[in-house]
Amino acid sequence: MRMLCSAGAELITELEAKLGAGAVRAVEPRDIEEPRGLFKGQAAAVLRPANTAEVSLVLAACNAARVPVVPLGGGTGLVGGQVMADGPVPLLLSLERMVEIREISPENNTMTVEAGAVLADIHTAAEGAGRMFPLRLASEGSCRIGGNLATNAGGVNVLRYGNARALCMGLEAVLADGTVIGGLKRLHKDNTGYDMRDLMIGSEGSLGVITAAVLRLYSMPEARHTAFVAVPSPKAALGLLHALEGAMAGAVTGFELIHRAGFDFLLETGFDLRPPMANEWCVLLEISGAASLSELLENVLAMALESGQVTDAVIAQNETQRTHFWALRETIPEANKRIGAISSHDISVPVSDVPAFIESARKAVPAGLRVNCFGHMGDGNLHYNVFPPKGKNRSEYADQRADIARTIFDIVDEFHGSFSAEHGVGRLKVDDLQRYGDAGRINAMRRIKMALDPVGIMNPGVVIKA
Repeated sequence: MRMLCSAGAELITELEAKLGAGAVRAVEPRDIEEPRGLFKGQAAAVLRPANTAEVSLVLAACNAARVPVVPLGGGTGLVGGQVMADGPVPLLLSLERMVEIREISPENNTMTVEAGAVLADIHTAAEGAGRMFPLRLASEGSCRIGGNLATNAGGVNVLRYGNARALCMGLEAVLADGTVIGGLKRLHKDNTGYDMRDLMIGSEGSLGVITAAVLRLYSMPEARHTAFVAVPSPKAALGLLHALEGAMAGAVTGFELIHRAGFDFLLETGFDLRPPMANEWCVLLEISGAASLSELLENVLAMALESGQVTDAVIAQNETQRTHFWALRETIPEANKRIGAISSHDISVPVSDVPAFIESARKAVPAGLRVNCFGHMGDGNLHYNVFPPKGKNRSEYADQRADIARTIFDIVDEFHGSFSAEHGVGRLKVDDLQRYGDAGRINAMRRIKMALDPVGIMNPGVVIKA
């Protein structure tokens, strides 16, 4: 890759003249800061193209000038993928003006949207057509679908519906040299060569910019049956998951494991959210489908209570109670942020190994430190975060962060898991990919990067080292 150059006033002026009024704005602090404050970046300006043709124009000009481009979505990413702190000063490319929902087709169960559309707005539009888009994230009020696809976002419904990749039927993207890749087809089957959709999804803006997508919609379930359950251990939770999946024939939508530390953190940070029970381990589960599934859920829980697999259970009796249950789960990350983790880990292991991983990891964390382990047990994805003792600040333990992360990731590797389950690699975990990734796969990734972005302008430093 050739040497990159900082964005200069001449290029910015040229692009502003071509794109028109309102297409260039000044950089705001929120544009160059990672939400947890771990990264603070730099940028010369924010470019705001209004359509795919303008995205193409911007990338072609930056490629010719050898100026790096950092795609900016909702800014909610947690691995520094949207923040370039070192090297030549880049331009930020935001699709905040490209928010159109181009088409909703209930007959095809599809929605075609521009990449700047906010996830919550996509939910609203789908529901207005009597459909739903299953990707649910705590940040859905601000994250944008282009960023969700670029990071292959997960969320609480992966168990039943899959992650962002599984929810995208086609996409349109622009490569570094301005080439537009069209792929907005509403097809379930299209076996015509290399799948550019799958290549762009999860690439974190390192290969090009996603500008629009065809999303997969689903019929609204007749009912959602939600329960908050106390279990004696993660192993018992795993047994309950298997019992539910065996009885419900694919209707289990969510299965979230929550440690008591999460509830303690909510109280400690001032959130007025009380769980129906505060055992050491709890499960928030949801079944979606026919109204008659409520009786089946009651039967499964009754048998689990009788066997000791479950020690207490509350089934939501109305939407208010259901919303409260989910608010407990979805507010835990904000409580974590307020306390400040020494080291956060978004990991996955085979579902059957979740209990053994939790046991091994807890033994490896230094005595006196607090652990908040919670997450999507149904698909093997846990957020295993380590915090200072109450009354202490994470800055006092900064020298331990790298060792703690290495210890946790080594254990994940022993279980043949992933050090990055759903947040991506970004800049935070580039070295981890080098350490734990497959050498042949990393080499292939470098070749793909060189082929599609030979100058190296697309989000330099993300995913793989140059």
